[in-house]
Amino acid sequence: MHTALPEFRMPTDDQVERAADAFRLLGDPTRMKILWALLQGETSVACLAELIGAAPTAVSQHLSKLRLAGIVRGRRQGTFVYYTAADDHVRRLLTEALFHADHAEHAEHAEHEADPAGQR
Repeated sequence: MHTALPEFRMPTDDQVERAADAFRLLGDPTRMKILWALLQGETSVACLAELIGAAPTAVSQHLSKLRLAGIVRGRRQGTFVYYTAADDHVRRLLTEALFHADHAEHAEHAEHEADPAGQR
């Protein structure tokens, strides 16, 4: 069917499933804030909770899911665990998602300014 596109390759079902799982995890606003904070550097649950304005127990639960998915890593030092983003892929995903959201917001604003009555 796609013989005209010799370089075309569909991802495997497993790849698609793993990617969809990652997007589901990243689709939560609290997790996005946690990741953004972690992209600034390694930090603890208490510090993350303060930065994003959430309860430490909620932050801990989110971090647990993100850690199991391989999106964040934890480093134990005594009784504390310090978290960081797993790799630069996380930075690129989050940066692109936020850029897209900002771009969409500006486009929507420009569209409204061009047609303030909402007529199409």
